[in-house]
Amino acid sequence: MACRSIRWLWASDAGPAPPQPRDPASTLRPPPERPPWAPSEAFGVAVVHDPRLREKSYGEAGGRPQEWLDRRFVPPPAAGERLEHDEGIEGAQTKAQWVRRVYEATEDILRRPARQQIVVTHGGTLTFVLAAWIGMPYEATGYVSFRAPAGSITTLREDDWFHNRQIAALGDTRRLLNPAASP
Repeated sequence: MACRSIRWLWASDAGPAPPQPRDPASTLRPPPERPPWAPSEAFGVAVVHDPRLREKSYGEAGGRPQEWLDRRFVPPPAAGERLEHDEGIEGAQTKAQWVRRVYEATEDILRRPARQQIVVTHGGTLTFVLAAWIGMPYEATGYVSFRAPAGSITTLREDDWFHNRQIAALGDTRRLLNPAASP
């Protein structure tokens, strides 16, 4: 059975070497603070930048030491409203704002006719890409969290018959130890 396949690569600021080419790719979206890197050249595709796939904005905490943020951050409640929760940082996005823009970007990517795509994003943003992929309602994203190591590959598949979607591999790092082992 044929399927549509999307590779989601999480690239950290000090990320490891780019992935080895395996499949033809149609799209590569790098994080905005990082210049396009080798996958676009390896696959012979142009980089398409989408700022909606960036990490959550922490407003005035941006560029400051983590300790500065940690002293001011107000964690979301264990129960109750989490999406519109004010984290106590001036200018920071709410989780609701973050989720909405990632869902919109994911929907746009999925509307493309390409059978295979490569998308580069941040780890936190990956959670909401996956939530959108599996059809999780926006309102249910207050508690969801998918974790993947920096530089890892997450592979998503949709079958052509039932159009079921799966997270075929989450945070695969085999290629970091052995580039020939890419999923």
